[in-house]
Amino acid sequence: MKTFKICMLAALILITSGQILSAQSKKEKSEQKAKDIKEMVEQQRFTIDVSRALPMSGSSINLTSPYSLEMRGDSVISYLPYYGRAYSLPYGGGDGMRFTKTVNDYRCSFNKKGTAEIKFTARTDDDTYRFNIRVYPNGSSSIQVLPTNKQTISYDGEINPKEDNKK
Repeated sequence: MKTFKICMLAALILITSGQILSAQSKKEKSEQKAKDIKEMVEQQRFTIDVSRALPMSGSSINLTSPYSLEMRGDSVISYLPYYGRAYSLPYGGGDGMRFTKTVNDYRCSFNKKGTAEIKFTARTDDDTYRFNIRVYPNGSSSIQVLPTNKQTISYDGEINPKEDNKK
């Protein structure tokens, strides 16, 4: 019976120490992820894979196709769906929010919690788009797009490294 108690005590100590080590490694992983995300945002080289669209009118739409917004230094590649009211469109409907353009008025700041706030403008032949992006330290992101000739729309997604930077 005494041997059983000693074995149980030893097992309890091993389990407790394993949980402490696991918690430390999770914390280290989240800190490393936050550091990597901050570096990507500062270098303006990242992709936000969008999983949900939130139009101004109507309910949120879960996206099943791969949509994204990619920053490449001074350029933005927008491959985003649009749901909402357009006030004016070119003949044939235009390209929507699918474009590759140069970024204007790029501003980026970080708050005390490490959340990045990115603002910039992109001008296409059809419209001018103001982007307000929030990137959280855990990788989740929100994008708000304010077009001149359409209703505002928002997106939720996850930030990922630009494809050629992935290891």
